[in-house]
Amino acid sequence: MRVFRIHGLRVVSVTALLAATACGDSGRNDVAVPADFTGGWTGTIDAGGVQLRLRLLVAEAEGVLTVPEFSVERWNWAKRRSEAEKSHRGAPVATLDGRAISLTLSTIEASYSGTLSSETGEIVGNFTQFGETLPLILRPLSEDQGQPTPRRPQIPREPFPYLAEDVTCPNPDGGHTLAGTLTLPASAGPFPAVILISGSGPNDRDVHGDGHRPFLVLADHLTRRGIAVLRYDDRGVGQSTGDFASATSEDFASDALAAVACLKGRDDIDPGGIGLVGQSEGGLIAPMAAVRSRDVGYIVLMAGPGVNGERIALVQTELQARAAHASEDAIAELLERLRSIIEILKSETDQQRADAAIAASVRAWFENTSAQERALYAVTNDTSLNTAVAEAVQQFNLRWLRYFLAHDPAEVLERVTVPVLAINGTKDLWVPHAENLRAIEAALDRGGNTFHEIHPLPDLNHFFQHAVTGTASESQASQETLAPEVLELIADWILKVAM
Repeated sequence: MRVFRIHGLRVVSVTALLAATACGDSGRNDVAVPADFTGGWTGTIDAGGVQLRLRLLVAEAEGVLTVPEFSVERWNWAKRRSEAEKSHRGAPVATLDGRAISLTLSTIEASYSGTLSSETGEIVGNFTQFGETLPLILRPLSEDQGQPTPRRPQIPREPFPYLAEDVTCPNPDGGHTLAGTLTLPASAGPFPAVILISGSGPNDRDVHGDGHRPFLVLADHLTRRGIAVLRYDDRGVGQSTGDFASATSEDFASDALAAVACLKGRDDIDPGGIGLVGQSEGGLIAPMAAVRSRDVGYIVLMAGPGVNGERIALVQTELQARAAHASEDAIAELLERLRSIIEILKSETDQQRADAAIAASVRAWFENTSAQERALYAVTNDTSLNTAVAEAVQQFNLRWLRYFLAHDPAEVLERVTVPVLAINGTKDLWVPHAENLRAIEAALDRGGNTFHEIHPLPDLNHFFQHAVTGTASESQASQETLAPEVLELIADWILKVAM
């Protein structure tokens, strides 16, 4: 995962697709079968600030199309990863014309209609449930592994015109070791060097997700420009040891400093030219590391927050819900539920008492909703209610989330004395550009930092791709991994301050 994600308890009704336990209609329509539609498909629905990935199989049976099964993935805060939901079975598909299809899930009152693009091979359409319609792009899955096979033309291919070596960096503070890849220009050193710090969620060294590998793309570009780059697996991820789930942003700052120490002792690295590039939560972590060590020469903040985590959580939830076409009433209720959970986390420091308070709040909310609405969350009896309450407690009462909500990055930024480049896209729905860039600049000015550049980048999303809506589903469908102008801006600035 590359982003901050805060789950509210009330989402728009599209989440019934995930929670409903009923099977789809097993009926069929006698229509012709375009062969291009058969096989596996995947897409992401933005539902009130929650990203939900749908996977479905389209098969031919006696001359018609059926969906024998589909499943959904959601983000699990407790395990800090995506996890598969229960599979559902049985849905009819009707073709409308040669390149358009419609899918009906009658038992949960949902439907999908889309058109197959001859240019991209994707089905572009809309998912509708209970009168609410959300955009959904379905991409084909490979036959052998069932994994998305999108076009990602920016991912570099071997042979590379530079050197790459596997490195390990011990972190004595955490008692674990980070594993990563160091890319070095083929010319003679020593070289300026940057360390890439990923956003929230357990990420590998490439920040591999949705077929994109943004840190590989960024490292490739910077190394071709003469800059050494170290990217590493997060603690507890890939080949790195340690415990990811119990760590906070402050712990991840110690990992970044372990990577700095790893580079400082090398003959091929300029010890005065080592900097940090952090994306999203990484943009929160980089300033923390910079004020703790004189070995950090500069920092680049890619969609880094300038306001506290509570503000980020509420604003991103509202923006994403609105982008998902949630009603104003639904948005207001979503924010109310989120605020109630945040207040518990802020006011109750005891873990067990916080568990009990969150459980009581969630239980009260379910008990005051209609039976129909509870069914949308698969809460149909005491057992399922208890399960839903337990999951909410597990997802919210986290050390990482408590730290994130309370942390004010401006207080740290005021103490940053090294050069800073802060960039953000104007289509960012996770860390809105105007408020956060303004807060970053104000904090640096208050601290007397005179060497900083602030750049709002038009029509780029949280992941620095060209975008129209800024939603996760649009990012997932995009063939672009990182906008070329962003790659050039970062490289040019680093070479200016580090050489």
